[in-house]
Amino acid sequence: MAIMKEIFGYLQRLKEGNEKYLTTNTAIVNVSPQIREKTARNGQSPYAVVITCSDSSVIPEAIFSAGIGKLFVIRTAGNTIEGTTLGSIEYAVEHLGVKLIVVLGHTHCGAIETVLCNHEEAHGNLGRIVNEISKAVAHEQDPYTAVKLNVEHGVKLFRKMNFQPLWLGLFIIRILAGLNF
Repeated sequence: MAIMKEIFGYLQRLKEGNEKYLTTNTAIVNVSPQIREKTARNGQSPYAVVITCSDSSVIPEAIFSAGIGKLFVIRTAGNTIEGTTLGSIEYAVEHLGVKLIVVLGHTHCGAIETVLCNHEEAHGNLGRIVNEISKAVAHEQDPYTAVKLNVEHGVKLFRKMNFQPLWLGLFIIRILAGLNF
């Protein structure tokens, strides 16, 4: 019971951080030389793993107003989840004690749009990304629904794993004039 309270506290922290992000024009996290030095000396202490897209407009630390060492962020095109991504998550859970895993998708995702337009043309490693997303979105043509299906697919992959994080969540942000979910 106490662990669930802790996890929901972390989730609330993400939501409150996002609210701060949406209502300010400046960074509001501590990135001072002192905090950088402290993190270098003592290591990171993330409270959440965030698997998100490589898209440069998606910045989890900013979106959730989280400082240095507070989020364990894994970025892949289309927030796809495969072997090395899973290994990184296992590391965060087993070695850093992270109890909350979030799969963060976003609108206007280039990887999703590639799948929706014509995935037949993707080759090599890009083809691997497109194939993984195709498994999630099947024949969906609505971009928002495809993003949602892709995020849900990522969460389903965790349920098949040997370890079970204490809580999995999913967020989808909409990129309009700013970021919001």
